[in-house]
Amino acid sequence: SVQPLSRAHPNLKKPLLPIFFCLGERKMKVKLLQWHAVASWTWDAQDETCGICRMAFDGCCPDCKLPGDDCPLIWGACNHAFHLHCILKWVNSQTTQAHCPMCRREWQFKG
Repeated sequence: SVQPLSRAHPNLKKPLLPIFFCLGERKMKVKLLQWHAVASWTWDAQDETCGICRMAFDGCCPDCKLPGDDCPLIWGACNHAFHLHCILKWVNSQTTQAHCPMCRREWQFKG
């Protein structure tokens, strides 16, 4: 019978490639002809949503039309993250020194 290498050898935690072999007298060799890698990404933020617009970070802010429309996340010195457009509106709407909308500390862009 053909079994995945990871099931046949319980000490092997995670095989690098899906390699199969035959149990018994003959061994099978596998040659990879193509390899299609798949990756996903997420923002490395403490929260999953913007504290101003409440939209998910993997989407876009209300001012953008489509996800990926140059709507990056911006971190403050306090480590709170917001959509770029959201925090710029927030900072410009403050009559005095701008404060973080989450913790109320003086707002400074993390540099």
